[in-house]
Amino acid sequence: MLEPFRTSVKYTLFSSGTEERDDRMKLSMTLNYAGGFAESAKQAVELEKVGLDVVWVAEAYSFDAPSFMGFLAAKTERLEIGSAILPIYSRTPTLIAMTAAGVDAVSGGRCILGLGASGPQVIEGFHGVPYDRPLGRTREIIEICRDVWAREAPLTHEGASYHIPLPAGEGTGLGKALKLINHPVRSRIPIWVAALGEKNVAMTAEVADGWLPIFFVPEKAKEVFGPSLAAGTAKRDSSLDTLQVAAGGLLAIGEEADVASIRELGRGAAALYIGGMGAKGKNFYNALACRYGYEKEAAEIQDLYLSGKKQEAAALVPAELLEATSLCGPESYIKERVAALAEVGVTHLNVTPVGADPVAMIEKLRSWV
Repeated sequence: MLEPFRTSVKYTLFSSGTEERDDRMKLSMTLNYAGGFAESAKQAVELEKVGLDVVWVAEAYSFDAPSFMGFLAAKTERLEIGSAILPIYSRTPTLIAMTAAGVDAVSGGRCILGLGASGPQVIEGFHGVPYDRPLGRTREIIEICRDVWAREAPLTHEGASYHIPLPAGEGTGLGKALKLINHPVRSRIPIWVAALGEKNVAMTAEVADGWLPIFFVPEKAKEVFGPSLAAGTAKRDSSLDTLQVAAGGLLAIGEEADVASIRELGRGAAALYIGGMGAKGKNFYNALACRYGYEKEAAEIQDLYLSGKKQEAAALVPAELLEATSLCGPESYIKERVAALAEVGVTHLNVTPVGADPVAMIEKLRSWV
């Protein structure tokens, strides 16, 4: 087992110094709707009853996320409902703003807009859209969304990626600056960004309300993400609250003999991301593994995965990395790991419970945090 991470004071990566964090950590999880919307929504209702705070709805190249988010809004009362994530390339910025405002309206102000660039394989291969300028596009989309929701004036935007209305010489020339017809429930819907690269993390810390990292290792967070977060936070608008962060991993409560096999379930997913999510030189997850100090393993995993040897690639995922990015063990150990996450500024404990009764696991976790 990893040694527990301790500091003498409560430390957060997201300010210029140390500060006490006595606020309750929120609980969140990604809802699996592969078995159908109705069954997953039923589970969401039960999770809400035992204290889950946020459900994240994935999209990738499955059913669209907003359809299920709206369905969840009708079935739940308190849960925040987040997209994790809406790819920035698959919708116009204005449609992203309209969609988030719509989900926020039907949920009574419970929407979280999670955005991310996805990757070239999905964006160019499934959506048929060029994968370009991900950082610039993300920044402009956030600006446009907030302008749409504020309704302070008809929407205009002149950026490197988006021109609203379309300028003279493009299209018919009949474009007109417009306001959103409806008044949103909230003029500032929380925007979270899935980011890993140094520039993207810095941009997220500067302009977003929340950050969705993956494979988050609290012991290495300061070294790997600290400089980017500090750079972004230094430019952060004072109107924004402290950056929220969701991190955690697979959750299994029990003795090592009982949970070891569950922790191993993460091996295939880690190999997919580190080895198969992108090409050589264009894989953000592989680059993160290298920044964590696993350069040799990352290269070998990628070579094997891209050559079709997926099982061999999975076998090379370091056991230390699997343990550091999951919550599998007895109660005392999990409490130590939760404390380590809280120490570095994680505000939302984001878990994937694996076991016979996921709802009971969330209820137990809620009693600890």
